[in-house]
Amino acid sequence: MTDVVIRRATASDVPGIVAMLVDDEIGAGRESADDLTPYQAAFTAIDADPNQLLVVADRNGELIGTLQLTIIPGLSRQGATRGQVEGVRVASSARGTGLGTTLMQWSIEEARTQGCTILQLTSDKARTDAHRFYQNLGFTQTHEGFKLQLN
Repeated sequence: MTDVVIRRATASDVPGIVAMLVDDEIGAGRESADDLTPYQAAFTAIDADPNQLLVVADRNGELIGTLQLTIIPGLSRQGATRGQVEGVRVASSARGTGLGTTLMQWSIEEARTQGCTILQLTSDKARTDAHRFYQNLGFTQTHEGFKLQLN
């Protein structure tokens, strides 16, 4: 993946990121590229927060991957700082090329650089292939996650 640059996302990347969110079997049911307004507002909030890093994988001007890394200072684990990975997506044109591994390795190194002692993520229970992928990278399923839909 030497021709791929992982960089901070810009506002002009929002349509490409949304396209990757929509081009996903689970995301297709909850995302929509019809109105980018909520995504642009979310991007503005993410970009303004120093503990958020939304990145894209760019190959010759084409967006082929994305993820969001959140840095979470905390008191537990003796004041440990955590990294939280969310929204990992690889464009269908780049799946199976090793880009997911490249993105996750980047997030691991960036979390270390930011002083994190643990990197965590959640993955939908239906994504069994993703679970194997994360386990192969050294992640372990140590917790059961819970969500409460508020709207």
